[in-house]
Amino acid sequence: MKAIGDPVFPHVSPEAGHYESFFANGRHPSEPLAFWLRHTVHQRPGEPPTASLWLTLFDHDEVMAGKQTFREPSVPDGGYIAVGPAVLTPSGGRGALESHTLDARWSFEFTGADAEQRHLPAAWMYDAPLPRTKSGTPHPGVTFSGRVGPCRVDGWRGLVSHNWGSQHAERWIWMHAALDDGVTGEGDGWLELVLGRIRLGRWTTPWIANGALQLGGRRHRLGGVDRARATKVDERPTGARFVVTGDGIRLEAELAAPPSRFVCWRYADPDGPEHHSAHSSLVDLRAEVRRAGAPRLVIEAPATASYELGMRETDHGLPVQPYDDGRL
Repeated sequence: MKAIGDPVFPHVSPEAGHYESFFANGRHPSEPLAFWLRHTVHQRPGEPPTASLWLTLFDHDEVMAGKQTFREPSVPDGGYIAVGPAVLTPSGGRGALESHTLDARWSFEFTGADAEQRHLPAAWMYDAPLPRTKSGTPHPGVTFSGRVGPCRVDGWRGLVSHNWGSQHAERWIWMHAALDDGVTGEGDGWLELVLGRIRLGRWTTPWIANGALQLGGRRHRLGGVDRARATKVDERPTGARFVVTGDGIRLEAELAAPPSRFVCWRYADPDGPEHHSAHSSLVDLRAEVRRAGAPRLVIEAPATASYELGMRETDHGLPVQPYDDGRL
């Protein structure tokens, strides 16, 4: 079985459509500071792939973002992806971005012993035509050191993740939170969820959640197709409320942040249609966790989570970054 971090793009047929993203996301342990760095591949059917760097810096209510696109990605020795001057490996990243909205350089390392998180419940699904979107996190709980833009990121916590496919979900939510012992009382941990609605012809599925909550070294799997009926989602561009269940566990959570803490990007499918993606890495998290045989756990964590909503609508009221997706 391949590792969830293995790059897929070198093996895609030139005639096929493909997108792929390796991203690092980190937050200051106590201040409202965060970064979100993406390395992406975009291949339209029958066209050469392009590769882009996307960087967003969150500083209280100030958001700075930039994007730069290059001709082709590559796989560095022992690494995940190389895009222009940037390289991401299983231990760190370095690179630079020059755009008309942001110029920045970065050089960081990360450490973390947690096993990879496979969001799809069965290994065969990663090789099957459906779902068209695959995701997994090779490093679900890491601590960063080094620099990203103007920020020293020593002690910042987050993750390094990976997603790919031939088409984005019709609608998606991604969220992640690094949880420390002071919040959980059960040791450091994390919460990551990927929720999607998938279009199948004229029909769009209900919300399907996949992810996990890790507390005190124990990982609780959440969601799955068989739990779609129990999954409840009330989403908006700047937050969401949801209920997700697992084996002996129920999570009810609310995420929210002001619009000033969001960045909005255009994401294009390989065959052309476009989504808008609203993202903040400084979202307030409130959650209630109920587990069999354990007391109720309430999590209150301001500016601790990342939240992203991918949507078709364009009347969300958030300013959109002035960059196309997949074009030089």
